[in-house]
Amino acid sequence: MPTMTEQPARWTQAHVYPDMWTDPDRDPRNREGPGPGGESATLREFLADYRTTLRMKCEGLEAEQLARRSVPPSTMSLLGLVRHLAEVERDWRNWVTDDDPLPRVYGKKDGDFDGAVPEQAVADAAFTDLEREQAATDAALAGHPDLGARVGRDGIVVRELMVHRIEEYARHCGHADLLRERVDGRVGQ
Repeated sequence: MPTMTEQPARWTQAHVYPDMWTDPDRDPRNREGPGPGGESATLREFLADYRTTLRMKCEGLEAEQLARRSVPPSTMSLLGLVRHLAEVERDWRNWVTDDDPLPRVYGKKDGDFDGAVPEQAVADAAFTDLEREQAATDAALAGHPDLGARVGRDGIVVRELMVHRIEEYARHCGHADLLRERVDGRVGQ
């Protein structure tokens, strides 16, 4: 592992635009044709793209690299972000329902980051947890197609929840950019 003074060399897999993560023709977020029609479809597409970006930033790394902390005293790591977003997805689902809230995915507060240890089983479980929680939150929101509807005990507006989800992923994808560069020097969009 490089020390604070020994940084990994910056690199990218892109050839057409060397400052990008991947070439545009191989980027799974690039789509042919017109964009989505309507506000709801647009919000879902932006969310899907940020989810894909997070996965791209984690691709090809071993458990130790995923769990590597950024800069002390921060507990942030790519694996911690994946676990955190699984936790947040569950929390958002709790906002949609009138039922009693589901328990935290990783138990105690900060369990998402504190439990991000360099073990392959932990890394595999984190991605499984994230997919499960994303699908469950998506399904809960699919039952509320009116973006102006108020849902859950607190009466949150569906649109606000959708925008908040996009904001959360976008913010953490920015963290993921820096974390990945710290791990192996890979940079880009």
